Amino acid sequence: MRVDVGAALPEATAPDEALPGIAGLARLAERAGLDCLWAGDRLVAGQMPVLDAAGAQATARTGLLLDARAGERYRGETEPVDPVAGHIPGAVSAPTADNVNPDGTFKDPAGLTARFAALGAVPGAGKPVGAYCGSGVTAAHEVLALALAGIPAALYVGSWSNWVTDPARPVATGPRPSG
Repeated sequence: MRVDVGAALPEATAPDEALPGIAGLARLAERAGLDCLWAGDRLVAGQMPVLDAAGAQATARTGLLLDARAGERYRGETEPVDPVAGHIPGAVSAPTADNVNPDGTFKDPAGLTARFAALGAVPGAGKPVGAYCGSGVTAAHEVLALALAGIPAALYVGSWSNWVTDPARPVATGPRPSG
């Protein structure tokens, strides 16, 4: 399935790297050599590695699962959308806002590489990396920033909103991955 960004999301056609535009993000991906995400003027579905809840939990245990939400949501101090606050146990807080410069453009690849290395993601390490947020939107931004840093990552599309639908799934709160 192909989605014409201009027709489907006419307000999301930023001409450059500005964050509000999906087209701008896709152009960045294309420049980074990620043509599987962007083909000409269309997004191509099914080309990004994705995780389900079990995959996210496994990535948190054996690799690195990044929570792209604001720190206060990760810590469980506030949750404006979902009925449960906190984070997936083992996930590391990595707010998406830290991927960008003050003008809203992505940091350069060296800056992103340093940011993610400090969080435990190193290019070429072979360690599985995944990202989630509240609903999958800002985590997609995180996956793109990781790609710009040379780190392949998978997206937990359902993200926190999906995680908390099953009361049997564990929830951590506080500043540390384990809660």
